[in-house]
Amino acid sequence: MSIASPSTPPPSLFPHRHSSPRSAPLPTLAISAAARRSSSRLLTAAGGNNNSSYNSLHISLITELDEVSRFSEIVPDTVIFDDFKRFAPTAATVSSSLLLGICGLPDTIFKAAIDTALADSECVAVEDPAVRFSCFFNKALVNVGVDLAKLVPGRVSTEVDARLAYDTHGIVRKVHDLLKFYNDIDVPAERLLFKIPSTWQGIEAARVLESEGIQTHLTFVYRHVATSYFFAQAAAAAQAGASVIQIFVGRIRDWARNHHGDPEIEAAVRSGVDPGLALVTKTYNYIHKHGYKSKLMAAAVRNKQDLFNLLGVDYIILPLKVLQSLKESITYPDDKFAFVRRLSPQSAVSYDFKEEELVKWDQQSMASAMGPAAVELLATGLDGYVNQAKKVEEFFRKVWPPPNV
Repeated sequence: MSIASPSTPPPSLFPHRHSSPRSAPLPTLAISAAARRSSSRLLTAAGGNNNSSYNSLHISLITELDEVSRFSEIVPDTVIFDDFKRFAPTAATVSSSLLLGICGLPDTIFKAAIDTALADSECVAVEDPAVRFSCFFNKALVNVGVDLAKLVPGRVSTEVDARLAYDTHGIVRKVHDLLKFYNDIDVPAERLLFKIPSTWQGIEAARVLESEGIQTHLTFVYRHVATSYFFAQAAAAAQAGASVIQIFVGRIRDWARNHHGDPEIEAAVRSGVDPGLALVTKTYNYIHKHGYKSKLMAAAVRNKQDLFNLLGVDYIILPLKVLQSLKESITYPDDKFAFVRRLSPQSAVSYDFKEEELVKWDQQSMASAMGPAAVELLATGLDGYVNQAKKVEEFFRKVWPPPNV
């Protein structure tokens, strides 16, 4: 799938987490346009569908979800099978977290993908146990990714082992290995993204992979909370040509609120400027003003107010409770409240950047500009991914070899 230009809608994306449903977990999935337009509440409001008043209402009334979807692609933070009719998926992410959920629920539709991975002859033949179970892990990611690719029309993003976060060559090799496995099962590269932590080494790996035509998704992008203009990770990711850059809005805000005693941080909080929303705004304008190809995803968006302040960003991840509220809220043509696009390629042209924000970022300058919030949040995110991957491999060690091996 080609990268969309600023004048076209972004390609369907994916998200990053899953929940445990009645029968099986499923990762975050993007919403199809058809599902967005459905609204059972119209029937209730009109008192049925056998009169002209209903037809008039059906034509003129739309939901808040319809309205916001005109500006950004809306992505559910968690989707389970029961949600497919409400929020039909268009794309997905396969991660260590998803594998862990599948392993804990033996009746999932992805169970066969795990079993097949653990019986893979190429992995079984590896003598070194550590390498063998790493092979099983890679095969499981790809097998589940292949199953997801059959379920969704858009792209599937595959998590790259966070234990390689500070190893550029290791990340590149890992992505090449994963891509080969996908190619062996006839999943083309344009259907795939590879999710990489935004360390400097990860950003450099994205630069190499993008130059080879392999699409990357850089995650754990944060900012220096106490300084208004440094957004080093995001700018470096855009300069590297990452296909997707993901920013966690709520996590940055939480960090600022929970760190008292630093005069600079407290001054930033008192200014009333939300550091997470500000980072998304600055990054979006930077990308569009300077012609970078990256698409921007806003994650950890906790409520409608955050959403309304971000309208226009390429992708917005929303909790299901917010999505449901949007879907159940009908808007009228004469509503006083208007949904306003906050971010656009046109408005980005007039956005002012300080001279020091327009540097060509390297490892040293990015490290000095990240600040304590970005450093701490990045480390926390990496630790979470690493722990999940270890738990998956520990589970594989407990159940291997399966009866048929």
